[in-house]
Amino acid sequence: MTVRISPELAEILPSFALGVLRYTDVTVSPSPKMLQGRINLFVESLRLEHELSRINEIEGVTQWRSGFKRLGIDPSRYRPSSEALLRRLLQGNPFFWINSAVDVNNFLSVLHALPYGIYDEAKLEGDVVCRLGQASDVYEGLNGRDVHMEGKLVLADELGAFGSPIVDSKRTPVEEGSTSLMQVIFFHEQLTPEQQQEILGSTARMFTEINGGEVRSSIIVTAR
Repeated sequence: MTVRISPELAEILPSFALGVLRYTDVTVSPSPKMLQGRINLFVESLRLEHELSRINEIEGVTQWRSGFKRLGIDPSRYRPSSEALLRRLLQGNPFFWINSAVDVNNFLSVLHALPYGIYDEAKLEGDVVCRLGQASDVYEGLNGRDVHMEGKLVLADELGAFGSPIVDSKRTPVEEGSTSLMQVIFFHEQLTPEQQQEILGSTARMFTEINGGEVRSSIIVTAR
């Protein structure tokens, strides 16, 4: 499987990049108490450090809102998933527990203020491209609603769009029993290659610390 960024998208966001990690022999389970305690402690410190009314001062939020605008996406109507998670927590809502893989993924998304996606590779077909959505790119999102992805940033395989920094589809979720996973980090344009590599490395370490398995590959996919 290869992952690439479409030329059309590269023209609009020339410094856009993806961090792609592929894992094998992962054990997905309910999140251990240790992880839950660590995340809850982080959420408490997050609320002390940031106010909801000043969320746009967080660099990742600011940069991805700017990127969405350049793509013609209204970031107030279609929020980057990382911003949506941050807003939910800063509003006082609890962290939403799903499983050990998704919970680590969501924690890292909030920690770095970057959209993260995690997908079951067994449910993917062929190569993956990050592109702007087409009229045919409609799927049932993890939020339970049909989402029309035309003109929005998507990940697509041979079967069509399955993921996005807005909301992922119900076709490729990671569940208990999933063992081979692909994780995608949507890097905004202001991150340096060194920062991207640092985030990629720390992501791989924490993910395997909690879920076991091995990192089959870890790459940065650039727009150009």
